Amino acid sequence: MEIAILIVGIFTGILSGMFGIGGGIVMVPVLIAVCGLGMLDAYASSLAAMLLPVGILGVINYYKAGFINVKHALWIAVGMFVGSFFGAKVAVSIDISWLSKLYALFLLYVIIQFLNIPQLIFGKKKKETLHSPFPTVHYPLWQFLVVGLFAGVIAGMFGKGGGIIVVPALVKLFNYDTRAATATSLAALQLPTGLPSVIVYAQDGHLNYLYATLLAVGIVIGAFFGSKWALKLSGVIFKRIYAVFLVGAAGYMVLKYL
Repeated sequence: MEIAILIVGIFTGILSGMFGIGGGIVMVPVLIAVCGLGMLDAYASSLAAMLLPVGILGVINYYKAGFINVKHALWIAVGMFVGSFFGAKVAVSIDISWLSKLYALFLLYVIIQFLNIPQLIFGKKKKETLHSPFPTVHYPLWQFLVVGLFAGVIAGMFGKGGGIIVVPALVKLFNYDTRAATATSLAALQLPTGLPSVIVYAQDGHLNYLYATLLAVGIVIGAFFGSKWALKLSGVIFKRIYAVFLVGAAGYMVLKYL
C-alpha cells in the first residue's frame, strides 16, 4: 500500500508541475478507487500532503523562466488560506455525494469556457493579442484575493489544492498566458493554504499522517520533472493537454456521482 501511495504522489507531482494544480484532483479519486480510502480520509491526506512546499522545485523552474507573478500569487494564497477553512467545514457537515455532483458540473463548465466552445459553436474567433505572459491591464489586488477565496472554499470542500480553479480564472478573467497562470498558481500553492481545512479534517478523525507524508515526497519528485516538460511545450499544445486533463477529471466525477 505504501509504495502505491508514493507512486500516486509522483504522478500527482508531474501533473502539478505541468498544470499548476495542487494535485488533489488526481490524488483523491486514486486514493478512493485504488487505495480504498474513504472520501473524507482521501481529502484529508491530499490536503495535508500539499501543506509543505512540495512543488518548490517546479516553482524555481518557472521563476527562472519568468512565468511567476509573485504579488498576485501571494494575494491568491491569502484568499485560499481563509477559504479552505469554510470549505472543509461544509464538507464535514453535509452530504459529500451532493458536493461531488456540484463539483462535476463545475468542472464541465470550466471545460466549456476553457476550450471557448461557445465561440466555436457561433463561429466567433478571438484574436490573440497577448505578447506578455502576464496581463497588460492593472487589476486591483483584491480581485486576486477573491479568486483565492473561492478556490480555497472549493479546495477545502473537495480535497483539492485549488489550482483547478485558479488557473482557468487567471486565463479567462485576467488574460494570463496559460503557462504563467500555471506557474503563478503553483507558486501560491507552496504556502500552507490548506492548513485550516487539514485541521478541520484531523479533528474529525480523517487524517492519515503516513499517507500524507508519502504523497508529499512523491509530489516533490514529480513536480520537478512536470515543470521541466511544461516549459518545453508550446502555448497551444499546453492548453490542449490541460483541457484533455480537465475532461478526464470531469468524466470521472460524472460517472461516479451523477
